[in-house]
Amino acid sequence: MHAITIRASGGPEVLDWTEVPDPRPGPGEVLVRVAATAVNRADVLQRQGRYPPPPGASEIPGLECSGTIIEVGEDVDGWQVGDQVCALLAGGGYAEQVVVPAPQLLPVPDGVGIVAAAALPEAACTVWATAVMSAGLRSGEVLLVHGAAGGIGTHAVQVGKALGATVAVTAGSAERLEQCRRLGADILVNYRDQDFVAELQRETGGAHVILDNMGASYLDRNLDALVTGGRLVIIGFQGGLTGELNIGTLMRKRAGIASLALRPQPVAEKGRIVAQVRKNLWPLVERGCVRPVVGRTIPLRQAADAHRGVEEGSAVGKVLLTA
Repeated sequence: MHAITIRASGGPEVLDWTEVPDPRPGPGEVLVRVAATAVNRADVLQRQGRYPPPPGASEIPGLECSGTIIEVGEDVDGWQVGDQVCALLAGGGYAEQVVVPAPQLLPVPDGVGIVAAAALPEAACTVWATAVMSAGLRSGEVLLVHGAAGGIGTHAVQVGKALGATVAVTAGSAERLEQCRRLGADILVNYRDQDFVAELQRETGGAHVILDNMGASYLDRNLDALVTGGRLVIIGFQGGLTGELNIGTLMRKRAGIASLALRPQPVAEKGRIVAQVRKNLWPLVERGCVRPVVGRTIPLRQAADAHRGVEEGSAVGKVLLTA
């Protein structure tokens, strides 16, 4: 089969379309013929040499995919050859075929095409695990989503609205904010010329839950933006790895700070998250309350072009690669 491999750490030009050995499923695994995969920020970091795969994971990038099961390993129940699925991966999605642990499989939701389904697993599992399972977002609360025009952000906006939250977002242009408004965002903040802390306090008094992709550079201001008892969940570090935190403010607000990285989680924990997503979020997807947002679709062999687009921030939602 063919796959995208990383020749060396560097720019998009280090991504090569090459022939690699066909994978085979072991016990508890299935083999999926890939219809599409998605470009995530983690793939860019891996290409740059800043986010290596966890031990035992494929060196081929790609943290999610959609496709059709073509082989089922031993000790797999509930799945069979021919099933259309999408899947959360630790790696290997940028390929014509990929082996998937059965607990990390999801059915393609009714009403969603098999290619578009590749935009769902990573965003769905990240948002549900953080905003709902960890932070306990409830109806009537305020959710602040940073980087809201990206793949995870566009999903989080919709989930927040579907759960009855007031959704505030930050993005870097009027066009991207308008896309967020169309998805249901209530409060729009252009981070280039507006202070999200001041805007949020003026509109709502603060956020109950903040989903943050920036990390260090937003740490103290995120704390300022929380209401008493608020919860900050960090899912990225585009703004740096090391920051200062006012412990006095943290304690005075009785706030909570959590973080999540799905990729290094063991299969059992990923399976627990996937099961919750299938039970609670998939019905919202099938009713059209939450839908995959696809900004661009590009052939897999042109993955370098897709990476350039993601780094430039030119697409709203997910950039998909079709096998």
